[in-house]
Amino acid sequence: MTEPAFRRILLKLSGEALMGGRGFGLDPDTVATIAGEVADIHAMGVQMALVVGGGNIFRGSQAGVLGLDRVAADYMGMLATVMNGLALQNALEQRGVDTRLMTAIAMSALAEPYIRRRAIRHLEKGRIVICSAGTGSPYFTTASAAALRAVEIKAELLLKATKVDGVYTADPKKDPGARRYESLTYMEALEGGLKVMDATAISLCMENQIPIRVFDLFERGNIRRVVEGQPVGSVVR
Repeated sequence: MTEPAFRRILLKLSGEALMGGRGFGLDPDTVATIAGEVADIHAMGVQMALVVGGGNIFRGSQAGVLGLDRVAADYMGMLATVMNGLALQNALEQRGVDTRLMTAIAMSALAEPYIRRRAIRHLEKGRIVICSAGTGSPYFTTASAAALRAVEIKAELLLKATKVDGVYTADPKKDPGARRYESLTYMEALEGGLKVMDATAISLCMENQIPIRVFDLFERGNIRRVVEGQPVGSVVR
């Protein structure tokens, strides 16, 4: 077995990644596939935290369309991430992986409150930590929550799983001449307005020197390749 290149990582999953081919909600086969790949990484001895979005169920940006207050809509989006976290926890535990679901909003009947030291202790004990409910505050994206948790747990790498194979100069679906970056700096991502993560998330990673690896989640084995140190997708550093 190839030795992992990283000891502790954070994987950011969008809620849309859990939909599979559906237009809404959860696709059981997709959730199972993702859980299987995550379990393989866990078996390599890598300490791993997950941050999952809720866009497959509800997005805070829908506030205006639905006539909702932005704060209320953001909290609804946070609750959606808890639902996704429960689904991932169940899929992982079916594979014999010990997990802890932690939430930034207290809901003791479902999960532990997110406490940084407790999260780190779970990782040290070989448990996968699933962080949900974003930062617990409105107006912050799940990407910002992922960067914050990566900093807090001292992750060596933030993996952003997407539907494309890296960061491009433009949307490759709209611009056939778009060029994929193999590597770029935090400032290039910020100044170019590239759709890596939001500015808050990139700035947090830049200040704490945590590289961001953007890759195609749906290419089977990509998570493992990244963990082994292979040059998959694009890296921001």
